[in-house]
Amino acid sequence: MRPLASRISVMSGEGALSVFARAKELERSGRSIIHLELGEPDFHPATTVNDAAKRALDEGKDRYCPIAGVPALREEIARYLGETRGVKVSASNIVIAPGCKIGLFMAMMALINPGDEVLYPEPGFPAYRSITQGLGGVAVPFMLAERNQLQPDPDEIAAKITSRTTVMITNSPGNPTGTVYTNEVQRRVAELAVRHDLFVLSDEIYARIIYGQNYVSMMNYPGMEERTVVIDGFSKSFAMTGWRLGYSAAPASVVSALEMLAVNSYTCVNEFIQYAAIEALRDRNGNTPRMVAEFEKRRQPFARELSSISGFRCTPPQGAFYAWVNIADTGIAAEEVCRIMLEEAGVAAIPGAAFGDSGKDFVRFSFASSTATLHEAVERIRRVSPAWERTAVAR
Repeated sequence: MRPLASRISVMSGEGALSVFARAKELERSGRSIIHLELGEPDFHPATTVNDAAKRALDEGKDRYCPIAGVPALREEIARYLGETRGVKVSASNIVIAPGCKIGLFMAMMALINPGDEVLYPEPGFPAYRSITQGLGGVAVPFMLAERNQLQPDPDEIAAKITSRTTVMITNSPGNPTGTVYTNEVQRRVAELAVRHDLFVLSDEIYARIIYGQNYVSMMNYPGMEERTVVIDGFSKSFAMTGWRLGYSAAPASVVSALEMLAVNSYTCVNEFIQYAAIEALRDRNGNTPRMVAEFEKRRQPFARELSSISGFRCTPPQGAFYAWVNIADTGIAAEEVCRIMLEEAGVAAIPGAAFGDSGKDFVRFSFASSTATLHEAVERIRRVSPAWERTAVAR
């Protein structure tokens, strides 16, 4: 039998989903599992959003629709981006996709040729490296190191740019670290993109989930409007993970490419969900600010409680809803820490190497769960921590 296409062998899965699968297996056997592995808000869309979806169905909005998306939704997204992050785009710059990840995939397909180098943050979302390699590109990481407060180092990025570099990916707030890039970092990154004529894929899926500061998009910097593709969606900010709805805001030349790719793949996005998304963006009852305020309440106490566990060290994130915990002082590998937590304590979390080799001494926890659940998770972990405390003492 003929082998599969070679691109499959260079792509990778997601650690969160494999841990989730094992956690669900344990649950089916009767175990109590606290799920802190998936990046899924413990909220649901507003009732008005669900009502809008039902109303759209009742009105017969279940047909094929424009490739780039329902015009009313594209208009609403353009308004929303201007209002929430000062990005000035028109509806014609918006392309709707069946999920943020497929939007990212299509943008990368439009911009990357075989052999092109793509700069991306590490530790970072696994799809950046996987999709790049699947498209025949060369994935070149820039580090988010503790010594640099998990911020990108523009000097490192500059040193890694070559004549083959065509795309740079940014992700602020970031997964898994929760880092919000500083204005100085973003300004210098933008200058590098302009100087070297690079496209920037700005993954802004967590842009609304930010603590104590205002969000600034990469598209806001001089010279970036014509070279930035913003990737965003409804999963995180509007708790619509299962609705599978995302979008790109892109220059006109990229929009036409995205439409061509849509024609040759998913054709168009579910019509009635797009009408529900308009209601989500308008957020008449302030659901998103309320959700973010709740994450804010959990953020510092959870980081503090995790840091009280032997061998754990955690700085509260600036955005998103992840605690990025250094476990090097446990004396054992992050994979073993996660195995003990899941198998013996019933707490599911992700070994940091799932987000790149530089994450090998870390574990990612989602705090998109209730305060009581997070506290119970910490207590369960504390009860099994002697498994690594003995190792730490022996060292």
